[in-house]
Amino acid sequence: MSRRIRNGGFGTERKGPEMMNMGYNSLWGLLILAGDIWAIINIFQSSVSNEKKLIWTIAVVLLPLLGLILWYFLGPRNGKV
Repeated sequence: MSRRIRNGGFGTERKGPEMMNMGYNSLWGLLILAGDIWAIINIFQSSVSNEKKLIWTIAVVLLPLLGLILWYFLGPRNGKV
């Protein structure tokens, strides 16, 4: 039941009530991005070997949500992390 509302000019269209969900998707995306940046900063500040830093960084970058969760529970534990 998507209702389209025509705006004047150049054929742009705006969707009806379904457009409201887009705000929550953007919020989740920003939260995951902030978490990934926080994780990468903590990975680089940790005292583990460079190889492990590289592996964790690749995991967080390629798998944003899953990599963040895995790093949080399985990542190196020392004073800075």
